[in-house]
Amino acid sequence: MAELVAVIASTHHPFYYKTSTLPEEERPPFAAEWIAKIQNFRETLTKARPDVLVMVGSDHFHQLWLDNMPQFLVGKAPVYDANWYNEEREFGLPRMRLAGDEAFSQHILREGLDAGFDLAFSNELRIDHSVTCPIITLRPEADLPIVPIYTNIFAPPLPQPKRFVQLGRTIRELVESMPGNQRVAVIGTGHLSLELGGPRQFGPTGPDPEFDRKAVEWIASGDIEKSLAEVTLESLHLPGNATHGFMDFMLMMGVAGEGAKADYVETVDLFHTMEAYFTWYPKGESQ
Repeated sequence: MAELVAVIASTHHPFYYKTSTLPEEERPPFAAEWIAKIQNFRETLTKARPDVLVMVGSDHFHQLWLDNMPQFLVGKAPVYDANWYNEEREFGLPRMRLAGDEAFSQHILREGLDAGFDLAFSNELRIDHSVTCPIITLRPEADLPIVPIYTNIFAPPLPQPKRFVQLGRTIRELVESMPGNQRVAVIGTGHLSLELGGPRQFGPTGPDPEFDRKAVEWIASGDIEKSLAEVTLESLHLPGNATHGFMDFMLMMGVAGEGAKADYVETVDLFHTMEAYFTWYPKGESQ
């Protein structure tokens, strides 16, 4: 069976690529610290030696819109075009072409349906920065096949937070039941407190530092019970209007497991958000 060698949760700031590729004299003051932390974070995936990446993210109204919004969708294409024109224009992101693992996607779909999740699928999914930004930070070679899983964190009605945790637990079971000997990393990306287009967007930190502090503590300690006790669809409006992306972090806590303490935790405050990076090794770093 496949081996789960790393579980990774991160934010996905779209300006990292541009920041890291600018000439040093043109970089903003926070660039050096940010780049150094990303390089350390990247090593946590490198040392796991994965063969395939299961990528959990959320489409930012690029391919999915209100005329057809699945709650949970699995891509099952042989190849994925990545990044959209506005992401190239606004964030300086490059166009990318990512290999898929059709057999792994089919396994996730078939077994996920049988496990009680009515998963949607797409044979023509185009990827946006929720998936490409973690690849840029963690595997800039973009040389590993991916299995993309998109969640709905934008268009109500949304799944409840507990459903994200349940899906995370199911994804782990599905990965570990995949025939073969592939080494698999599950990488999921979400937000801490985040405000987009609102009055709290451009503060010196994220819009709600207290929520960020608690959220990092929940994730780092694997305290799923505490996070579920405090986080509701209604409460997530309070830390910032885009904080529902935290549910993707809760999904990753489900993959890691109740009480699983992260082996790597790092944060960095940028001008309007706290970036956060977590890695778990289910069987230890030397697996």
